[in-house]
Amino acid sequence: MLQIDLWKRITILLTCVAGLWLAMPNLFYTTVEQHNDAVQAIELGADTPENNALRAQWPEWMPSGLVNLGLDLRGGAHLLAEVRVADVYANRMESYWPEIRDALRPERETIGTIRLQPSPSDEVHVRISQPEGMPRALEIVRGLARPIQTITGVGANDIEVRAEGDLLIVTMSEAEKLASDERTVQQSLEIIRRRIDEVGTREPTIQRQGSDRILIQVPGIGSAAELKDIIGTTAQLTFNPVVSRGSDANASPGLGNKLVPSLDEPGTYYTIEAAAVVTGEELVDAQPAFDQNGRPAVNFRFNTTGARKFGDYTAENIGSPFAIVLDNEVVSAPTIQSHIPGGSGIITGRFTVEESTNLAILLRAGALPAGLDFLEERTIGPELGQDSIDAGKIATIVAFLGVLVFMFLSYGMFGLFANVALIINIGLIFGLLSMIGGTLTLPGIAGIVLTVGMAVDANVLVFERIREELKTSKGPARAIELGYEKALSAILDANITTFITAVILFAMGSGPVRGFAITLGLGILTSVFTAIFVTRLMIVIWFERKRPKKIEV
Repeated sequence: MLQIDLWKRITILLTCVAGLWLAMPNLFYTTVEQHNDAVQAIELGADTPENNALRAQWPEWMPSGLVNLGLDLRGGAHLLAEVRVADVYANRMESYWPEIRDALRPERETIGTIRLQPSPSDEVHVRISQPEGMPRALEIVRGLARPIQTITGVGANDIEVRAEGDLLIVTMSEAEKLASDERTVQQSLEIIRRRIDEVGTREPTIQRQGSDRILIQVPGIGSAAELKDIIGTTAQLTFNPVVSRGSDANASPGLGNKLVPSLDEPGTYYTIEAAAVVTGEELVDAQPAFDQNGRPAVNFRFNTTGARKFGDYTAENIGSPFAIVLDNEVVSAPTIQSHIPGGSGIITGRFTVEESTNLAILLRAGALPAGLDFLEERTIGPELGQDSIDAGKIATIVAFLGVLVFMFLSYGMFGLFANVALIINIGLIFGLLSMIGGTLTLPGIAGIVLTVGMAVDANVLVFERIREELKTSKGPARAIELGYEKALSAILDANITTFITAVILFAMGSGPVRGFAITLGLGILTSVFTAIFVTRLMIVIWFERKRPKKIEV
């Protein structure tokens, strides 16, 4: 019997209505986008009349999910950055020196005096005055080694210690370098993601490529230079004791110190202690503000540990200058007037309002563990994206109309049913993309155009099968029923194999290839649904109302 249960009919109808309901905001893209941006701005505190007016443009009870436009459609910036993982080695070894010094100090009777020597970035050289005490020094420093907590570094320690005459050499082990490289790239990825999220851009693509490269694509941003300003700044903030101030760029700072230029005073250089009192890692908040003279500045606040270190240092060094250093430049070097116990302060300088806002964002997001080298940078203008959208629309409309005409001419009334199902199919694709927050790229549009052709393929199989059954003198109802039954296996086989391909493309691909895989995969699911269920439901309802004695397909 050619019939469909009532609950199945209701389920099919509700699925179609829900999909089209979710897709509806995309018909009013600009209006809904302005509404969504206004809602986000109001939630962040910008409760202005303009934002409330934009928010009122779209009813709150309507869905507001949109298909995000990718970099190639909206325009934006593309960067490929290489992380300078070796930068971390020097900082890491520099931090070992106080630990080594404190461990060797109690053994001065055996090893004599200890003195730090110039050394490569991944080593620490320490000279001892009594070489006969070297075995004891080696034993003590080797005791400082820590096991590496990674699968590839099982059984290895983070440092290797050896002696050359009266020189004790501490080297970062190869296993620790590998682990450090991995941590550095992962941390850089997270910091870059946080910085871009702070700016509020929509649907950025931030992916690791290879061992030490990061791909960053941000739709809607003005230029690659603007994006580099956001993510390219290392934002290493430290508070260091000042040793001296001068104007000689080639002055020798001495061991344990370093010479850094002033940010605001050209020709001025500060000699500061290399070991920082507090670092930006101990910041918990940073906000743009204004100093007592009304100039842009940045307020900051330390966590408990940082506040204690900062408080202790200021209590013990009243009257001494200390430097606020950002990326190896002294932003300011005030003199400590009194004990600062609260763990908060203000960074002043010759900032513009925009610079102080960006600095606060960078400090909140955290410092990059290492510098970045930009290997590729491209700015994609919105005009190019609009051209792509227009070309995609034309291709989709031409393909759509071609399929509609072909189906009607080939299958008459049944072709009309397939055409209605095809329109519903497109709506369901956009409904699903809106629901999952998918991103539509130019290859994604190609996937939709491909789906338009594939969507009627299942109907063609069914209709041809019905024709064959009608030729064997079976009645219309039986021919339609057998047509769907016998074509089902071929429809499923063809679509499952294509769906597997889409899954592999999604898993192995990236960027635009994934966009193509998503629209293709969703298109296969919706086209199978509309071909097997929606078209069949329309045919059954038509057959129940007309009760034709014969049909032509």
